[in-house]
Amino acid sequence: MSVFRLTAAEKEAVLLPELVELTEHHRAACLPYRRILDAVGAAPPYERVADLPWLPVRLFKTHELRSVPEDQVFRVLTSSGTTGQRPSRVYLDRAAAAAQTRMLAATLREVLGERRLPMLVVDSRSVTRDPTLSARGAGVLGMMTFGRDHTFVLDEQGRVDAEAVKGFLARHRHERFLVFGFTFLVWVHLRALGADLSRGVLVHSGGWKRLADQAVGNAEFRRRLADECGLTRVHNFYGMVEQIGTVFLEGPDGDGLYCPDFADVVIRDPDTWQEAPTGVPGLIEVVSTLPTSYPGHVLLTEDLGVVRGVDDGGLPGKRFEVLGRLSRAEARGCSDTAGDTVGQS
Repeated sequence: MSVFRLTAAEKEAVLLPELVELTEHHRAACLPYRRILDAVGAAPPYERVADLPWLPVRLFKTHELRSVPEDQVFRVLTSSGTTGQRPSRVYLDRAAAAAQTRMLAATLREVLGERRLPMLVVDSRSVTRDPTLSARGAGVLGMMTFGRDHTFVLDEQGRVDAEAVKGFLARHRHERFLVFGFTFLVWVHLRALGADLSRGVLVHSGGWKRLADQAVGNAEFRRRLADECGLTRVHNFYGMVEQIGTVFLEGPDGDGLYCPDFADVVIRDPDTWQEAPTGVPGLIEVVSTLPTSYPGHVLLTEDLGVVRGVDDGGLPGKRFEVLGRLSRAEARGCSDTAGDTVGQS
């Protein structure tokens, strides 16, 4: 069953009680989270999803936030982070890990179908052997569950393995296949192959900043891949390790990102913190019912975005665009107050 069925109003009605219940669950189970809610005076009733208290996503880089006992932690995921930054740490118990895998599969089924496809990975196998399992490695491993005959475009040294790609395309020249990679790696390495990938379905994410520095936007990205590789089925997605398993998927026409039925976005005015109207840019807040082992269900990101439309595109619900990152100074300002509160006794 599709997880892109609910209109915006239907989703609001379904998500609000579930997110309220999660808020109270984490309040009881996570002391630092409870201190934050107490400090800001957050308490039910909440009339809308946009009324729920949010955490700055940066807090997961500086504090241990978990709602399960330490001996029940099944997996700890870390973000990639930039040089000199501490990575986020996300704590999953077995139930949360299983749920994120299941719902990621349900989301991607929208574009991949029910069967596992032969898979071309625009990366090196070495990223999957990282003992700390970075966001990049976790992303590759997570996507590999949807494919078979996994073939890596890059060798262990990060160089294009043209023979491996040639062999993959020979084996699967008459069938549809999955191509996955992070956006900048796709841009650099797929175009350089000079191969016919017209039977492929590309799923990609992340790395837009380096492309923006080269004045390459989404429209140009899609056009060049179609012209140079034959790739016309292209789906960007937006997600983060702090809400692992929740991805916001680009529609088939590249008209925006859509929210699955168990998640949504709120765009907040950075001056008033109120919800911004459709068409007005602001900070992206992501909400999801999946984070049950840590208080990551309502997160204010450090990304700017805008809702482009509501119930007016190829899929129901909000249709939004990510515009870019905040500057480092702005991002710090968003989280300073809450960060100080967490440390109080």
